[in-house]
Amino acid sequence: MLELRPNCELCDCDLPPEATNARICSYECTFCADCVENILENVCPNCGGEFVPRPIRPATARRAGTSRAHQPPSDKRRSLRHDMDNVKALVAATKDIPPADR
Repeated sequence: MLELRPNCELCDCDLPPEATNARICSYECTFCADCVENILENVCPNCGGEFVPRPIRPATARRAGTSRAHQPPSDKRRSLRHDMDNVKALVAATKDIPPADR
């Protein structure tokens, strides 16, 4: 089950569980669509992978035991562990490699 992290790791904007602008990589690193598109160029600065839209966990249980009330999102905010020079270097070296070939 996804952790549903509450913020963008780069700009720290809030990404509530119903946010349609949340993006994640296969390790659940979480960023906003603006940072992914305009700064990271679809390269995760932590793993080098690609981003996809984060699914929205239902607020209402349509099936027993399956909702945000039953599996609440994380409240632990995270921030990027790499400095921007390092991030820019990784993005520049990786952005033109198709995600399947990274």
